[in-house]
Amino acid sequence: MPKAFIKAARLRTLPLSLSGIIVGSFLASAEGYFDWRICALALFTTIGFQVLSNFANDYGDGVKGTDNIDRIGPKRALQSGDITPKQMMNAIKVTGAVTFVVALVLIYISFGKQHLTYFFLFLAFGIASIVAAVKYTMGKKAYGYSGYGDVFVFLFFGLLSVVGSYFLYAKQLDLIIFLPAMAVGMLSVGVLNLNNMRDRESDARADKKTVVVKIGEEFAKYYHYYLLISAFLLALVYTTIRYHSPIQLLFLIAFIPIFKHLHTVYKNQDAKKLDPELKKLALSTFLFALLFGLGQIL
Repeated sequence: MPKAFIKAARLRTLPLSLSGIIVGSFLASAEGYFDWRICALALFTTIGFQVLSNFANDYGDGVKGTDNIDRIGPKRALQSGDITPKQMMNAIKVTGAVTFVVALVLIYISFGKQHLTYFFLFLAFGIASIVAAVKYTMGKKAYGYSGYGDVFVFLFFGLLSVVGSYFLYAKQLDLIIFLPAMAVGMLSVGVLNLNNMRDRESDARADKKTVVVKIGEEFAKYYHYYLLISAFLLALVYTTIRYHSPIQLLFLIAFIPIFKHLHTVYKNQDAKKLDPELKKLALSTFLFALLFGLGQIL
């Protein structure tokens, strides 16, 4: 049973979820704001949200019948019968509760009693993150089934993750931070879009109206190009504005596999062959976060 829950947690998705926190932390550190306690708690909170989302996604798609024999990707826990719906629901509740407590400690350590307005604002963000994680595929009005998954991934994996983590350290906002935040957001949406391109046919049969199902395979590819190239340009614009050393261009290394990935997507005619690309793009995004961040402090 523990192995089934570890598998359902989808550990390969964790590097992508951590990318925004890493970028936000490096940007704050470059400006003299950093606290290891905030960094550690922010990383643990993000892992909690991601695992919660993965459990909820497994449950939602499982009970709706979206995860079936037509699905191209790896079998999910409910689909295979390794975990029952009741057991998964209990796991969702426990993960949500633990994550909320960790988030509460993070917010308190960051703002304490001196910044009550910020405390309650980030508490609201934390609750919204839990709701978003659960409502992606769970419930009658799951937004992942209406094509809004891309918007929520951009907001939570990009803007909130980068700008929010930066604010936890700095207690102030610099609008230029939104450029790398949008870059991380678009790369994250790219991973979701790739997942949805892989699952387009099975999603359509299950009435899961993702953006890919709505716009079709050809336009989904153009959308993919737009997301990843825009991420590259946003990171480049930020670096140009804040340029002080060639080392800041270190992040360009991460775009070598990303542009190679784009060529693979361009040539692809078989949805099954997109599955290995998911891991490559997610890890490339994580590499981008590390290299971009290091370029700010070295």
